[in-house]
Amino acid sequence: MRSRIVITSVFAAAALLLTGCVDNSTPSAAGPASDSAGTTTVAKNDSIAALLPDKIKTAGVLNVGMANNYPPNEFKDDNGKPAGWSVDLTNALGQMLGLKVNFDIGTFDNILPAIKAGKDDMGMSSFTDTVEREKQVDFVNYYTAGIQWASPKGKTVDPNNACGLKVGVQATTYEDTHEVPAKSKACTDAGKAAIKIFKYDAQDQATNALAVGQVDAMSADSPVTLYAISKTKDKLQTAGDAFEVAPYGMPVAKDSAFKPVLQKALQALIDDGSYGKILSKWGVESGGLKTATINVAAKP
Repeated sequence: MRSRIVITSVFAAAALLLTGCVDNSTPSAAGPASDSAGTTTVAKNDSIAALLPDKIKTAGVLNVGMANNYPPNEFKDDNGKPAGWSVDLTNALGQMLGLKVNFDIGTFDNILPAIKAGKDDMGMSSFTDTVEREKQVDFVNYYTAGIQWASPKGKTVDPNNACGLKVGVQATTYEDTHEVPAKSKACTDAGKAAIKIFKYDAQDQATNALAVGQVDAMSADSPVTLYAISKTKDKLQTAGDAFEVAPYGMPVAKDSAFKPVLQKALQALIDDGSYGKILSKWGVESGGLKTATINVAAKP
């Protein structure tokens, strides 16, 4: 999954971070509401906002690292602005905390270093919470997703028997670094042909490669694959069932004072229905959580 180590880098040309600011207004009505575009808005929770670390509270801005090329989670809309259900969720968190949200758009690999260096307060880029990553940062868990393969319509592909096939992945995702290489090694260990892994800078490139027949299959996080299938006009289909279900987490600095505040804000969104409304808007509610957790990868 993108983060499953995961997950992702933007186009190579975007090596330098680009910063855009999204202004979150604070509505006066309590509970979730929607504007004319169907965007969920929530009221500021003063008691939770009061717990913010002084640095963030004084700045009035939440700096969020993101690689926006993983639809429907996070991507660019037709105007080049951040879009997707994780963007909507981040904006709702900003509203809950009375903060403007500034999306730091760049490569996936730069997000954790930016958080550790204090440049970004958190990340939101479909990171899978792993034990390895928890050595660097803490995670506030907000979703669960599995890995889902796709194949051309009418072509049967078994993810557990893909030896010799060409498989597209987004570079630096868990699928690229762990999942597909492990499957390929199982093939060669059994004396069969290795899987030919085709790496793409952005998920839409991997999807297009599959749609036009350049690869035999594609591996990505389940919401990403299902969204890609829905957007390719019956050219693609699922290949097998989703597997390796794991949590997505919002990374924050290790032992950050912001971590418990972010957890409380997320739980408040879950409790008041805003969280579920956002997931339903994007058709990804199947991975929703009832409880905001922290660092679940290290828990038995």
